Amino acid sequence: MARYTGPACRLCRRVGEKLFLKGERCHSPKCAVDRRRRPPGGAMPRRRTASDWGLQLREKQKARVTFGLLERQFRNYFESAKKNPENTGEVLLRLLEQRLDNVVYRLDFAESRQQARQMVRHGHFTVDGKKVNIPSYQLKPDQVISWKPADAEKPFVKELVSAMPRKAVPAWLTCDSGNLKGTVIRRPKIDEMEGGIETRLIVEFYSK
Repeated sequence: MARYTGPACRLCRRVGEKLFLKGERCHSPKCAVDRRRRPPGGAMPRRRTASDWGLQLREKQKARVTFGLLERQFRNYFESAKKNPENTGEVLLRLLEQRLDNVVYRLDFAESRQQARQMVRHGHFTVDGKKVNIPSYQLKPDQVISWKPADAEKPFVKELVSAMPRKAVPAWLTCDSGNLKGTVIRRPKIDEMEGGIETRLIVEFYSK
């Protein structure tokens, strides 16, 4: 499947804020958003007020880039959320949060979602004891995510685990770093999901 292979920091500069796409680098003085506070490109941007459509597009792009999806993938998630009788924006975020790669990142087993996606694709994780290498796999309550037993002694796994905790694990998950596993307790609530995303603007963008 196609994926974005360009500079991650360029995406953060385009939306004008940190999306924490590169893990620890985003918290260091090397962060491109801190060093160059303007959009990418050679020309200086003109100062102008964004239209309603521009604000909606920016919010959609921010959410899409945060979870590392291409436009068609993101649009498919929106279409699935729209079919649900619950609030469309909340359902959309929930579907994104319950992706396997995102849960691996949320459990603090990876420094970034990009790293989590790569490790899932390489088959380092199991779900309820079965190997799953599909980053978009939708997790359900009571499912257990574990490192493969054969990976426990690998240097890169020990390095990742030794640095924990890097961030707080949300209340809808539990993490057992000693046994290299985590559990989905329940579906995430709106205040436990990725913050700073105005789902109302995303719904308005796709509703036109």
